[in-house]
Amino acid sequence: MNKEIDLSIIIVSWNVKAHLSQCLKSIFNTQTNLNFEIFVVDNASSDDSVKMAKSNFPQVKFIENQQNLGFAKANNQALKKSQGKFILLLNPDTKLFPNTLANMVGWMRKNPQAKIAGCHLLDEQGITISHVRYFPNVWNQLAIVLKLPHIFSGILNKYLRKDFDYTKPQKVDSIRGGFFMIRRATESDIHKYQFQDKFDERYFLWFEEVDFCKQVKKNKQEVWYTPTAKCIDYVGQGFKQVKNIKKQKIFRDSMLKYFKKWHSAWQCWLLKIAWPIGILITWFGEKINYKNKTRT
Repeated sequence: MNKEIDLSIIIVSWNVKAHLSQCLKSIFNTQTNLNFEIFVVDNASSDDSVKMAKSNFPQVKFIENQQNLGFAKANNQALKKSQGKFILLLNPDTKLFPNTLANMVGWMRKNPQAKIAGCHLLDEQGITISHVRYFPNVWNQLAIVLKLPHIFSGILNKYLRKDFDYTKPQKVDSIRGGFFMIRRATESDIHKYQFQDKFDERYFLWFEEVDFCKQVKKNKQEVWYTPTAKCIDYVGQGFKQVKNIKKQKIFRDSMLKYFKKWHSAWQCWLLKIAWPIGILITWFGEKINYKNKTRT
């Protein structure tokens, strides 16, 4: 008889072989009695990521895509196959501590009000990564599009929750998709909320986890941050390989889809009109080799 699975871990990977190896090692070095399964969804990597992972981690279940399907669609592929009571979406450029999984699942079991939860993310120097956000509104997104934080350094402080206390568990709007734990929907949940555990595949990258949190809040369920568990996040190693202009275009497309879905038409149109200016600013910044130091 198969043992019931406590946790399904889903990793979407693209050309980050070394980080993927480190991430998987940290999972298998975890100290826990949890019965877990791991899915690696490879989005057509060209760096032998799959070959390495299959050779070194035969316990892992692989989904190999022939093209880069993006974050939302790739996660949905594994979500359909997963069986755990809890689901952890984990970026490949993260590293777990030995007690991360046990602490996080333990917290979820004690806090049934949480549909989604994120943990305390640290950079490689052990410094807290600010990742809790309010939901986007047209004004903070307009500031991002027009690169206003480069001129007015504090303009996004409220949106980025610069005053957030990462030492305390709190109900929040949204958390970072790099460590994103979901309580699996029961049949009664699906009947009650008409909402299944899957991401909106209209997003290729960015805003898909915000959209998921927004839907959860709409259903009067809760999103939480907890410092009970910690995780090292190397932040965006795969996407560093993409040129800034292309990143801006992907970000633009996702932002406009989010506002078309959740906000008034005039807000979407305002952002749409502003984006050519934002792209031009990015292009000019690349020409003069200006580096963006503001994380949004």
